[in-house]
Amino acid sequence: MKLSAELKAFEGRIGHSFARPELLRRALTHPSMSSATREDNQRLEFLGDRVLGLVMAESLLHLDKKASEGQLAPRFNALVRKETCADVARQIALGDVLKLGRSEMMSGGRRKQALLGDAMEAVIAAVYLDGGFDTARDMIVRLWGKRVEAVEDDARDAKTSLQEWAQARGLQPPRYVEIRRSGPDHAPVFTIAARLASGEEAEATAGSKRQAEQAAAKALLDRVLND
Repeated sequence: MKLSAELKAFEGRIGHSFARPELLRRALTHPSMSSATREDNQRLEFLGDRVLGLVMAESLLHLDKKASEGQLAPRFNALVRKETCADVARQIALGDVLKLGRSEMMSGGRRKQALLGDAMEAVIAAVYLDGGFDTARDMIVRLWGKRVEAVEDDARDAKTSLQEWAQARGLQPPRYVEIRRSGPDHAPVFTIAARLASGEEAEATAGSKRQAEQAAAKALLDRVLND
């Protein structure tokens, strides 16, 4: 069965034309739409995560031949984590072509970070199975673009960095408290406070608890480092 015009346009955005279109359809099928005759993208997600990891490790080694493992590891983590995969997915409008069940669609699934990140990994696996490693690598390098060169030497996420800062000073790990939740059920907005035992705190608002916690941690870390 040929791909729809919508999926052909998506092929153009990722730069790969599938010889086996069923792989792309599977990569874009969320578990909420799976059935006895329709496979979802979870197994492809598992594979795509490994392919992405290999490409990023190879790219980082090539980019900085003198970097130590201690420098490379946080850069690698920043490039392969779900937030980055979701960012790339938004860049290619992956959410527009996802196949979602009604409940997932009604709850704003096309914008959910975890869902987009998982689907991006599944698409990587589909390209790998359809065209081989070199084809998948070329696509990843192209889509990740300047993220690889721009990744910070210490790219640990803000929550990890804040926790390490607190532990180095003998403080308890930071606490994250939901201050309020607003917006409709299908697109909630969370305000989270990051708090240290020493009394410092900072708040942030985002469309998911994870994003709000990360933003609050970054704001608090910036504050304590600049005091």
